[in-house]
Amino acid sequence: MDKLNKSEYKKYADKKIPKPTYFKNIVWAFIVGGLICMLGQFIRNWLEGAGLDEKEVAAGSAIILVFLGAFLTGIGIYDKIAKFAGAGSAVPITGFANSIVSPAMEFKREGYVFGVAAKMFSIAGPVLVYGIGSSIIVGLIYFIFTRGR
Repeated sequence: MDKLNKSEYKKYADKKIPKPTYFKNIVWAFIVGGLICMLGQFIRNWLEGAGLDEKEVAAGSAIILVFLGAFLTGIGIYDKIAKFAGAGSAVPITGFANSIVSPAMEFKREGYVFGVAAKMFSIAGPVLVYGIGSSIIVGLIYFIFTRGR
């Protein structure tokens, strides 16, 4: 059997590697992300129509979208959407819910404390720490520079 040199092997490997479909992926991410945002706007309009004030509408919209993302992950639908849509499903708040629920479900057999509870925060933990830490820093800067006003 002949041995391939590096350039021949590279040509052979390039033929076998599947070519990514960037344009198709971008279009589907845009469409699915837009549909998720459209659902969020529908929820927002519905809550405003129910007579809630601005803070209640914002909180309610976020809560409902997080619940839907977690619920769809729990029944196995959100992962199929994510595989199809990529960043279009990962960037909205529903993607954050998916990133919390997925590891928890994966380690369910290890128990509720060391499986579900521990793994649920493996992804969310750094996000929460960064968010809380940065909000404290920004709050302190705001306090220092606006104290005399």
